[in-house]
Amino acid sequence: MTIAVSPGANPALVLNADYRPLSYYPLSLWSWQDAIKAVFLDRVNIVSEYDVAVRSPSFSMPLPSVVSLKRFVRPARHPAFTRFNVFLRDSFRCQYCGDADDLTFDHLIPRSLGGQTTWDNVVAACSPCNLRKGGKHPRDARMWPVQMPFQPSVSDLHDNGRAFPPNYLHESWMDYLYWDTELEP
Repeated sequence: MTIAVSPGANPALVLNADYRPLSYYPLSLWSWQDAIKAVFLDRVNIVSEYDVAVRSPSFSMPLPSVVSLKRFVRPARHPAFTRFNVFLRDSFRCQYCGDADDLTFDHLIPRSLGGQTTWDNVVAACSPCNLRKGGKHPRDARMWPVQMPFQPSVSDLHDNGRAFPPNYLHESWMDYLYWDTELEP
């Protein structure tokens, strides 16, 4: 068992009491310090462990790689309106040209024309398309999004997110996640 542990290494996947991740976006991860604290406060069950331990002069504990909450936390019914969630809803693509670089978000009906910052009026747009459309109504700019904006469900975001797994997935997490990807050695 290895003993040296760096502060940012060995995060723990956090599962709800039903053994589903608390969130996929961002993936519900805790630092090893927070996971150990939750174990000692008797708030979680250890589901899986790393081959790494922390030690004190009188104690040694393997670091948890997966923990489950002892009490069920009801998931949100509707995702929060955030820039990231707009991009995820729109599959990280400009809704005008399909480009994935230099994304911003665009108000379909510009704020200067009474448009609001809501799910139903905001789309992901690359900077060039956003600048080209400017403060114009879509019909005046002759620019319509490929997909009209809508308020996604948590399920919609999860479905879109399958194409965007995190950069790091520990093998002990795979039974609880749906990404079908090769693990790094």
